[in-house]
Parts: sequence; structure tokens; C-alpha cells
Amino acid sequence: MTFESTQGPPRAWIDVDLGALVRNAQRLQAHAGVPLLPMVKADAYGLGVLPVVTALRAVTPWGFGVATIEEGVQLREAGVNERVVLCTPVLADELPAAHAHALTPTLGDPALIRAWGATGAAWHLSIDTGMQRGVPWDAVAPLRPLLQAHPPEGVFTHYHSPESSPGSVVEQDRRFAAALAALPARPPVVHTDNSAAIARRGATAHDVVRPGVFLYGVGSGEVIRPDPVVSLSARVLELHTVPVGASVSYGATWVAARESTVATIGLGYADGLRRSASNVGRVLVGDALAPIVGLINMDLTLVDVTGLDVTVGDVVAVIAATPELRLEAVAGRAGVSPYEFL
Repeated sequence: MTFESTQGPPRAWIDVDLGALVRNAQRLQAHAGVPLLPMVKADAYGLGVLPVVTALRAVTPWGFGVATIEEGVQLREAGVNERVVLCTPVLADELPAAHAHALTPTLGDPALIRAWGATGAAWHLSIDTGMQRGVPWDAVAPLRPLLQAHPPEGVFTHYHSPESSPGSVVEQDRRFAAALAALPARPPVVHTDNSAAIARRGATAHDVVRPGVFLYGVGSGEVIRPDPVVSLSARVLELHTVPVGASVSYGATWVAARESTVATIGLGYADGLRRSASNVGRVLVGDALAPIVGLINMDLTLVDVTGLDVTVGDVVAVIAATPELRLEAVAGRAGVSPYEFL
């Protein structure tokens, strides 16, 4: 027997709606009233940093935020010329690479400020108002001589609970204002607001905002709601008739209470479908929701499709724009943060 080589559709795939991504960015920019510093760390939250960065140029961002030197170098090597801000602490031995690739570090350690300041390159001062990141808000005054010698381009803080505790934002704002007042001068770029803070309070008194997960389709929707950006699909690989009393998958955690039709789809926890969604998750088969049954495997997941019109090769939706399958809902049933699931 011979097989003709053809490139068929994959077993499972993610679709990323870059148009929706840009609409979300435009919505946030209009809501905040200032330019964006989009967070594209962790490969743009897993969605592919280079296509995302290219798409986001439609809103003329102030720059892009990453977490590591390696992420910044990746952007520079791909021809990204916009400002790239390292939004997590850096080590002393990383400073030469940051300088060589024109990356903008965020610093709080006096020794690192002194070392970087000697280069004359731009940097941002990180102020800790509750996240334990950067210079404590009430310890800025002693740094005045150092900051006069090496003035930062920017200063910022990071909120810890804007989506769940508005009072914490008020307190962190009070602390940040005290830190700003202790600086020798106000830096040109001041920023505080992440996705949840932008969505909740809109216009900012600062210069840029730092949206992250909202861009990628995750948001509470209390004030503004993002368009879905991500969909996740998989194909049916097998169909089995499961008699009453028979179990499926590892651990026999699901036993058929009736004669059932169970579909095997080509997606598992190695692909990011959390094992904690076992026996609680759902997928969309045609127009019907079907439950995930049994433990999710490394590469496979089983779905009860009894009574549905399903054939091998059909496509099922795991994340989709429907309310039941929005990313937040899928992550919630799995008991994890939508950030982590994404």
C-alpha cells in the first residue's frame, strides 16, 4: 500500500483574530486617552509575538513591554524599532546585553541605577507600592542625589488587585503620589494602569498605560469588554460506543450510566488544555455543548457526544466566542486564571 503525501488540516489549532486584537487596543486607547505600552511578554501571552506586534502598530504604541532580555532581543532581531521596555527586574550581568540591543530596563536597585546611568541610556524607575517590586514608595527620598545624577525617563508602579479591590488601587495611588513628590523632578513618562485599571477608571492622569490580557480578549466587561481574540479547535480522531458500566480514560473516573458515544479529540494537556478540566469542561460540537469525560490525556481528550451527529474528522470548538466557551469561562471551569490558561 502506498500513501500519497498531502498536507491536511492539523489535529488541533489556535486561531488568533488580529483584527479583534487591534479593536481591543483601540478601545483601550480611547478609554484611557493616552498612548499604549502593550505587554507582549511570554510570546504575546502565547499568541505569537511578531504577528501581534505587527498588528498593534495600527495604534501607534509608545513602545512594547517584555519580561526578559531574550524577549527584547527577539524583537530587535525581527526589526522592531519601537521602544522595548523590560518590565521585570534585570540582573547586573544582563545590563550589557540590554544596552547592546537598545532595551529600556526598569530599575530599583541603586547599584544597577548607577551602572546603567553611566551609559546615559533611558531607563524607568520601579516604585513598590504593594507588589514588592522596585524601590519602596517611602524610601525614594534618600535616592534623590542618585536620581539627579541619572534621571529616569520614566517612573511607574504596578497594581496588585485592580480587578477585585478598588480600595487597594486608591491606597497604591496615594503611595505612588508620595513617591513622585519625593523625586527630584517628574520624569517625562509616568505610568501605572494595567488592563483592569484602564477598563475600570478610563482616563488616566499619567502619560501611557500598560494593557496586557485585555488586548488578547480577556476582561471582566464591567465597563468595557474586549472582543474575543482566541479560538481553539480540534478534530475528532475516533468514535467509540461505550456500554453501560464501562469506564473511559485513565483512572476510570467516568463510567457510562447509559450506552454512550464517546469521541476522542486530538488535544490534551501537553497542548495546554488543563487536566483540571477533566469531567467538568465542555466543547462545542456543531451547535451543541458536549461534556469532557474522563481524565484529559497528554495528547487526547474524550467527549460524550451521545445523540449528536458526529463523524471522524469533524471539528469541535474548545474555546470560542460563545458565552459558554469564552476563554474566561473555559479557564474558570478548569479552576485556573485565564492569564495562565491563555
